[in-house]
Formats: sequence, structure tokens, C-alpha cells
Amino acid sequence: MSDPAPNLPTTTTSSEKRKPFVSLAMATAFGLGYLPKAPGTWGSLAGVVLGWAALAITPLQLAPRIGATGELSNPPASWWLQFAWNEVELIFIISVIGVWAAGRTARYLQNHDPQIVVIDEVAGQLISYLGLATPKTFALNWKYLLLGFILFRVFDIWKPFPARQAESLPGGLGIMADDWIAGIYAALGLWIARAAGL
Repeated sequence: MSDPAPNLPTTTTSSEKRKPFVSLAMATAFGLGYLPKAPGTWGSLAGVVLGWAALAITPLQLAPRIGATGELSNPPASWWLQFAWNEVELIFIISVIGVWAAGRTARYLQNHDPQIVVIDEVAGQLISYLGLATPKTFALNWKYLLLGFILFRVFDIWKPFPARQAESLPGGLGIMADDWIAGIYAALGLWIARAAGL
């Protein structure tokens, strides 16, 4: 009778780990990250839809303040303040979820910044639309939505300082932070374009 085989150390591959379905769903924006062509662009488009929804819902939230004549009973500033609040809430929620989900997905896939993670583009695109609201104007306009989308994609690909440096931050923070910065640049660009009357 032969001796039993010695216990050899085993390594666990990512495929043998328990698949984090919830974090994968969040990180990929419910599957958009799995699309074969330009998943980051699809993530940005999800941000466009959410940004448009924040713009569209604002007048509905303020409807009780509109009198029988159809005019606002409060100063017009309430419109842009409400929109900005809607946007900030969305950005905060998606960013917190994104840091967690992106970090967990990166650990599962053993990849510092997996291509399927697009929740960072969703958050960055939303940040760009903060440039839509100013105290004097409130724009639910497809041209500005398109311009914000283009500006964000340009800055997301270009990664001007300190966006590229932010990628070196640990875990999900590094995945999300460069897109936050790209979103800030895009918001400034959108605000300048609107101030210039474009």
C-alpha cells in the first residue's frame, strides 16, 4: 500500500472565488460595462440619462410653488438650487456605491482598473452637468446635454492633471477619482460655453 499523497498548497484563482454579483452589477452599471464596444462611452450615456432626469424632475418638484398664472411664487434661483441639489444627491450616492463596487470588482478580477467597470463614468458625467445650472438660467436643452457628454469624454480620455495621478490611489477610490476630476473639468467647460452664449 502506497503512502498517501502529501498535502500540497493550492492557489485560488478568481474563477474559484465567490462571484460578487451585487458589486459587479453596480460597477458595470447593470451590464453596460459588458458591452464589447467602448463600455466607458455607454457608462457616460447612462450618466447623460440620469442628468437629464435630474433636470426634468426639478420643475415637477417645484410645481406646488407655481401659482394659477403659471408663474413661480419663489425667485427663479429656486430652480437651479433644486437642480443642483438633485445632482449632488445623485453624485454622492453613485460615488459612494462606486468606490465600494469598483474596489470589490477590481479585487475579484485581480485588475487595478477593469474595463468593465463603468460606474466611474456615470458619476463623472453627472458631475459635468453641474455646469448646466446658474442662478440666471436653467437649461433643459439637448445641445447642452450633448456638449457636456462630449466635454466629459474628452477630459476622461485626456486625463489632465491631476486626473492621471489620481488613478494611483488605492482600490475603488483610484478607479473613481480620475473621472470625478474629468467631470469637474467638463463642468467648468460647459459653464464657460454657456456664459459665452454658445
